[in-house]
Amino acid sequence: MESEGPKGVINDWRRFKLDGVEQPPARRALLRQMSSNREEGLRKMGEQEYQLLQQDDEDSLSLYRRRCMLGMRERLSVGPTFDTVEELRGAEHFLEVVEKEKRSTLVVVHIYQHGVRGCEEMNSSLDCLAAEYPSVRFCRIDGMATGATEHFSSDVLPTLLVYKAGELLGNFLSVTQHLNQEFFATDVEALLNQYGLLPEKELTASPGEGEEQEEAQVE
Repeated sequence: MESEGPKGVINDWRRFKLDGVEQPPARRALLRQMSSNREEGLRKMGEQEYQLLQQDDEDSLSLYRRRCMLGMRERLSVGPTFDTVEELRGAEHFLEVVEKEKRSTLVVVHIYQHGVRGCEEMNSSLDCLAAEYPSVRFCRIDGMATGATEHFSSDVLPTLLVYKAGELLGNFLSVTQHLNQEFFATDVEALLNQYGLLPEKELTASPGEGEEQEEAQVE
């Protein structure tokens, strides 16, 4: 989309309606005429054009705004995205991730051990959060693979470590002590947000969401 000020936005909106939503033949012809000539698009809207834009339903306008926001986010985004929890292979891999990741990237590491209460639930919670915070690098590592079992015995697991630019920002030993016996991703998210350790949640669209909304409008 090429939005050059308010008039450019109007032209983008006209093209969006023309391409994305089925229109009655007469209305579609008028909309095509309005969108085909950029110079004509820069003149003041006539009464007929204004009435046509006024008739557009709120769902279409909401979808258009959402697409504009997503496009703006994509243009402004300069960091990597991850989307999933990464299994660290050992101590060297752990140090490499913490020390060599981009300085602007937040790294959350879960140290776990099979059979320890809360570790499986924490893994499931981080799987959910990784999808909701794609700019955060979520990782996990078995305590036995860290090479520092004296520091990460089963007594202090599950443990969450939060790093940025190589510095340790959060150290949650026995993190389940901060949570209810039964906890979920939202509880872990609330705990990290309590200490300011998560960025603002990004606006994302699930696969097919835009198409589903468009189909609903056409029906």
